[in-house]
This record gives sequence, C-alpha cells and structure tokens, in this order.
Amino acid sequence: MNLESTISNLKYDANGLIPAIIVDAENKQVLMMAYMNAESLRMTFSTGKTHFWSRSRGEYWMKGQTSGHIQEVKAVYVDCDADTLLIEVIQHGAACHEGYRSCFYRKIEPDGEIKIIAEKIFDPSAVYGKNQPTSEQKSDK
Repeated sequence: MNLESTISNLKYDANGLIPAIIVDAENKQVLMMAYMNAESLRMTFSTGKTHFWSRSRGEYWMKGQTSGHIQEVKAVYVDCDADTLLIEVIQHGAACHEGYRSCFYRKIEPDGEIKIIAEKIFDPSAVYGKNQPTSEQKSDK
C-alpha cells in the first residue's frame, strides 16, 4: 500500500475530517488536538510540519505559521479503527496560542475548580499583537 491509498483509506467524519492528537516525541506530553483532512495530511507528510484544517475559518493552517512555534513531525500513527491520528513531533516553542507548551494546561479538580498547572513560556500579545487568536479561531477543537 502506498501513502496516497493509506490516506484515502482512513475513516474521516461526515465533513471529511479526522482528529489528530499531537504529542511531544521526546516526553510523550499531549500538546494539542486539531483536525486534519486528506489534503492537510498530505501537506504534513510533504513538508514534515503539521498542517490542519480550521473548522471555524474554513482554511488550512500550519502550526507555527504565525508564531514560529512549528512542529517537526517524527512519526504518524493511526488507531485500530483508522479514525484518529497520533502525531509525534518536536515542538519548537509552545503548542498553545495562549502561551503554554501544551493546550492542556488546566486541570479540573474533583470539586469542579479549574487550576492552571503549567507556566506560560511566551506572551501571546507579544507574538500575535492585536491579532491574537481566540480559542475558537486558533484551536479549532
């Protein structure tokens, strides 16, 4: 089987999307989750950097395109149902547009309180300026 047939045979949802969980190749920390379609997956394999489909903006985006915090792809895995991807990357800078290394920087406590469990590694206003993306616009989760 070649790459094109593998990409074509993945199980995409009704909108042609497949969830992609992004993890740090070195320490296995979950960095983010976003959606890909067949074309963004092709672009990811072609460039060696993660590319996604923005559901809110209806366009392709490369992680780090604005911030410079790119993700170098080291491995792409598919789950047993062929409907979810796991992508190991070398993360340059932060994965989260809010300045944290991982988008999963908050923990829900048993009492319902949400605690921030990480430190920011960059100031979003310094990187994005007035055009700082909202969670809806950037995360596309």
